[in-house]
Amino acid sequence: MASLYVEELLARAEEREAETLRSVTVHKELDLEFDAGNLLAVDKNPVARAVAREGAAREDLLRVLARDNTQLLVGQLWALPSERAEGGSGPVVVKLPEPSTRLPREKPLPKPRPLTRWEQFARLKGIRPTRKKRGTLVWDEAAKEWRRRWGYRRAGADPKRDWALEVPEGADPLEDQFAKRRQEKRERVARNEFNRLRNLARAHRGAAPELHPTGHQDRAELGRATAVARLATASRGRFQPRLPKEPPVAKSPGGGKKRHFGPVLGDLEGEKKRQLELVRSLNAKKPPLDLTRAVNKQLRQEDAEAAAGKAKGKKRGQRGKRGRRQQQRPGGGGGAKGKKSGGAARRGSQGGPGRIGGKRKKK
Repeated sequence: MASLYVEELLARAEEREAETLRSVTVHKELDLEFDAGNLLAVDKNPVARAVAREGAAREDLLRVLARDNTQLLVGQLWALPSERAEGGSGPVVVKLPEPSTRLPREKPLPKPRPLTRWEQFARLKGIRPTRKKRGTLVWDEAAKEWRRRWGYRRAGADPKRDWALEVPEGADPLEDQFAKRRQEKRERVARNEFNRLRNLARAHRGAAPELHPTGHQDRAELGRATAVARLATASRGRFQPRLPKEPPVAKSPGGGKKRHFGPVLGDLEGEKKRQLELVRSLNAKKPPLDLTRAVNKQLRQEDAEAAAGKAKGKKRGQRGKRGRRQQQRPGGGGGAKGKKSGGAARRGSQGGPGRIGGKRKKK
């Protein structure tokens, strides 16, 4: 009894060891093609016939196939050089190589940002930037940490630090310097917003809203500024909440309708219907060309050409008669001298009451 019990335990241990080895060892007739940069594995081995049948066996076979291929891909990742993050106390990370498979993009490439007014002027005049673009983080000596250069919790913006402000020379000693600084900041923000709206209007090929930086605008100017600012969102103002008593927003003239595409997969009935309609139109007895319309168009074109030819011939005939008349006149040669002589003859023929044809009347 004891020997049987020991043999059973040994058999179970062998099965567990074989299961462990099977979980990390995968045998394939053809080696897989790996692209570690995209975490991609391509299996070109033939698939069993049971995959084509529906049922539980098919699901089990697909699950085993996916598990084996994933194990091979993980083995390729472990073969890459690895290191521990966070100075050796973090998890083990692997630096992936450059992808070798070019995958298509889901969305089109983003359009380049339109140039501002200063950038257009600098490019026109050939002005190059003399300094590099400043970073967004700076070192704050008081807080002993890196902080943002602008915005909330920026460097040097601790409210406890500015508990007192120095009054400048020549300023009113009773003037509130804190209120003055807040007003200057409010004007700077309004001026920056005005410049932003003007750049947006120029980028959208529209006139910039005539806004005053300090806020002296009428109702029409505020309406134009609101319309431009609405289009500045990522959704082009589609989900922008409307203000109270705001009129409905008209569609932009350059917008147009959005194209709707049918689904790529799943709509078999719609695709079948479209293909059948195309075949019927090709096999129809009635030709796709409207003969009556084509003949009428040809007749109208011939009539227009004939009328244009008659008008042109008439003008040529008038020019010919005028030329013959000038040649029949005395001294008319068509040149400058002929014109002058002809004019002299006409003046001679228009003599006084005692002349006929340029001669004196005999009594």
